[in-house]
Amino acid sequence: MKKTLTAIVAVVVMICLSDVFSASAQNLSGTYLYAQRDTCDLFFDVYEPTEGSELTFEGMPKPTLLFVYGGGFVGGFRSNERYFPWFKILNDNGYKVITIDYRLGLKGVPMNFSLIGKIKTAKNTVKAVEMGAEDLFSAVNYIFENAEALEVDPQNIVLVGNSSGAIISLGAEKFICNGEKIASVLPEGYNFKGLISFAGAIVDDDGSPKYKAAPCPTLLMHGTADSTVQYNKTAVFKLGMWGSNVLDDVFEKNGYNYSIYRFKDHAHDIADNYVALWPYQKYFLENNIMKGQRCIIDASIDDPNIPSWEAATLDSLY
Repeated sequence: MKKTLTAIVAVVVMICLSDVFSASAQNLSGTYLYAQRDTCDLFFDVYEPTEGSELTFEGMPKPTLLFVYGGGFVGGFRSNERYFPWFKILNDNGYKVITIDYRLGLKGVPMNFSLIGKIKTAKNTVKAVEMGAEDLFSAVNYIFENAEALEVDPQNIVLVGNSSGAIISLGAEKFICNGEKIASVLPEGYNFKGLISFAGAIVDDDGSPKYKAAPCPTLLMHGTADSTVQYNKTAVFKLGMWGSNVLDDVFEKNGYNYSIYRFKDHAHDIADNYVALWPYQKYFLENNIMKGQRCIIDASIDDPNIPSWEAATLDSLY
C-alpha cells in the first residue's frame, strides 16, 4: 500500500510540474540575440505576465525583473526548468521576466582552494564578475534600443540574481554607483529601479565595499550557514568576498534603502529557494520599489516551512 501511495503522489507531482512547465512555456514570448562575443552569442528570453494578471500596484506599473542565473561561473542556463515554478508566480502576479545569458568566466579555469590558491582563484573570480557585468550591461542597452518592441520601460527594471548571478548583480550595481569605466556604456545617470540578491556577495580586489553614490533599493536574502557564497566574508588584504552580513553593515551605516533576511542555519539552498521566499520578494517589490518607501527590515528568519537541502558547495562546483 505504501508503494502505491508513493507512486500516486509521484504522478500527481509530475502532473502539477508539467502544468507549471507548460504555463511557463506559454508565457515565453521570444528569445533575442542581444550581443555577440568572440567566444559565443548571448541571448535572453522574455516571459510575459499571465493574461488577466494585474500589471499595476496602487496605480504604479510593475517593474520588469531582469534575472541573472547562478552556477558558480561555470554552468547554468538562463531558462532552466527549475526556475519555471518561480517564473509562473512572477508572471501570475503581473511581472514580466527577462532572463539573460552571460559568459561563464570560470569555465575551464583550474580552481585551487589552498591558502595560496585562494588568491589566484579570487582574482579569476573578480575577472568573471566583470565579464558577467559587461554582458549584463549589454543586455540593458539592447532593452533601451528595443524598448518599444519589447514593451519594457528600461527605467523600471529590477535586477535579480542568485548565487554567482547575485554576485554579478551586486558587482554591477557597485560599478554603476562608483562611476567605474565598465558601467560607462550605460546611458548617463542610469541605474536599476531595485536589486534582489539570493545569496550574493561582493567579490572585489579593492577591499570592503564602498559606494560613492547610494545604491538602488536592495533586498538581501542569505543563509547564515552559507560558506559557498560567504554570508560573512573571506579576504586576503583587499582581495576577497564580502557577503550579505557585511553589506548590511555598509548599508546601515550609510542609510541606504535596503532590507536583509537572514535565514538561520540555512546554507546555500537560499540561492535556489525562490518560491518559498516569494512573500519577502513581494513585500519588497510593492513597498520599496513601487511605493518608493524606505522599508528598512533586518530580520532573522527561523521558519521550518522554508525548505532546506544539501546545496552546492565549492567542492561540488569545482
